[in-house]
This record gives sequence, structure tokens and C-alpha cells, in this order.
Amino acid sequence: MSNPHWIYTQTIKTFAAGAEPGFEDPGELAATWGKVWGIDNDVGRIREILMHRPGPEMGVVDPSKRLAEIGSFGDPAVGWYYQSDTPPDIPLMQAQHAAFVAALEAEGVVVHYVDGEAGNRLKQVYTRDPLIMVKGGAIICRMGARIRRGEELAITRTLGRLGVPILRTINGTGVMEGGSFAWLNARTCAIGVGVRVNRDGAEQVREVLARQGVELLIVDLVGYDIHLDVSFLMIDRDLAILNPMGLPFSFLEELRARGIRWIETDPADNGWIVNSLAIAPGKVLMPEGATNRTLDRLAAAGVSWVTIPYAEVQKNGGGLHCSTTPLIRDGV
Repeated sequence: MSNPHWIYTQTIKTFAAGAEPGFEDPGELAATWGKVWGIDNDVGRIREILMHRPGPEMGVVDPSKRLAEIGSFGDPAVGWYYQSDTPPDIPLMQAQHAAFVAALEAEGVVVHYVDGEAGNRLKQVYTRDPLIMVKGGAIICRMGARIRRGEELAITRTLGRLGVPILRTINGTGVMEGGSFAWLNARTCAIGVGVRVNRDGAEQVREVLARQGVELLIVDLVGYDIHLDVSFLMIDRDLAILNPMGLPFSFLEELRARGIRWIETDPADNGWIVNSLAIAPGKVLMPEGATNRTLDRLAAAGVSWVTIPYAEVQKNGGGLHCSTTPLIRDGV
């Protein structure tokens, strides 16, 4: 026992950590990272969530920069755009966002905010897009719009402060935004590929999911639709709300094969109804504007909802779902 090398190797052998249990094991996460970060579904009760209050970044909107042929505002030279025919009412936007936060906190959700500002990136309120939460942590995205690229840095710093593991950062020529990612169940996810998400980005997400035993479905979006969450949302364990005009029939077949039912929105609905937020199985926060026909279908399916006025925030190009990223959800 006087051989130093033998003593060293025996000590290392005795105290080696080993590979099991895996990184995503709840006990391993709690012991190493302080909490069981991550999600494996889109409907379990939300425990913690990431948001951003609309702030000084909205000042980039210049009412003199009217895009006459389109009818909205923007500056192609700089890269910002604002999808409305009237400039933003920033105090109203902030009030509606605050009411949304209050509704979440009333449900016991812990709300975290993104650290700092991201310059004039006026879409920063939509925290769904710069990251994807999977089992055990986050994937940092690579944004597909000029005005949004750079938000990734603030998100990475925020996750570091909170102690959320970062499992991957989309790199190379991959482009990925979280609004085009959805959990169908604990073993299946979907990514909508289109003008703001490419197959390179989707394949990089697939690599992370494959290690977790999760299947990824690729959904080809229609025309210039940017995200899957403008047409599809899980609202209960086996129930979705969707706009079939924004989805290929092949995806509907995939849902049916997995036993997922759906409620189709009515043409008279506010289009942002699909961009609601499931806060627990069968319990939804929803913007104003659903028709009685759609509400009757939801009620018949056992779904309850709370209505949140959100029209001013929606003018910037995103809804309730876009404005949140759950960091921790219960399993279902």
C-alpha cells in the first residue's frame, strides 16, 4: 500500500460517479442542479415559467416607417417590423402582459423574467422562441428573423442564473424557434418546418430527443406560416385545438394514430385562440374572441378556460403561448 499510483487508482475507482442514473433522472437533476428542470409534455401543471415584460425595446417602432403596400410598419434596412396598421400602445401592452402574469401567479406559477434588454429587438416579449425545454433542460435556438437574432444571449445568461441545464445550442446553419416545437406526449414531439425553421435546426433538436428516447415528427408548414403554434396546441392529455387550414393532412393522420383527438377552430374565431396556454390538463388561459361554437366544443370535451385580454400584445405578432416558456411542468 505504499505505492502512490496504486493508492490513487483505488481511490478513483472507489469514488467514481458512474453513468447511471441518467442525466434526466429526477433524483440526479435535483441533487446536481437543484430542481427537476425541464418538461416532457405541454399540458401538465406549470410550476415555473419564463417571461419578458414589454419595455424600452418597443421604442424602435417608428410610425413614419409605414410599409404602404403591406399596411404595417417596418424598416427593411434595420430589420424590425410591427404587424399592425396602428402603432403600439405600449402602456396598454404592458398592462395586458401584467394581467397575464397575475393570472399565472394566481394559479401558483412562479414567473421568472429574462435578464436585461436585447437592444431594439421588439419581439423579446415572445419568450417561447429563443429556447426549447425538453427533459432535463433547455435547447438554445438560433432565431430565424434578423430583429430576433441576439435574443439567445440574454436567454442563455438567464438560464445560467437560474441554474437551468443547457443541453444544446443550435449551431452551424441550423435555424430553430421554439414556437414551432410541441410535445404531443412524453414520447413524441413535433417541429413545424418553414420560413423560420429549417431541417438542419430540426435535426439538431432530434439528436437531443433521440438520446431521451423521444420521437420527432417533422411538419411542413403552409406558405409563410412561421410557427406550428399558430395552428396547433395540446390542451389535455389526448386533446388538441387546431386550425386545419394551417396543417398538412399527414400530420392529422399522425395525431389520430397516436389517439389524439382535436377540436377545430371556427373561421369566426379570433385566430389567436390556437395560441392559448394550457396551464394544467384541460385548463387553458385563452385570449378574447372565441365563438360560442368553439367554447361549446371545449366545454363538451371537459376543458375549462380563463379569458385574458391580450389584443395589444398580439398586434406585435404573438399571443399567450408565444409569450411564455414553461421551465417546469408536472408529468401527465
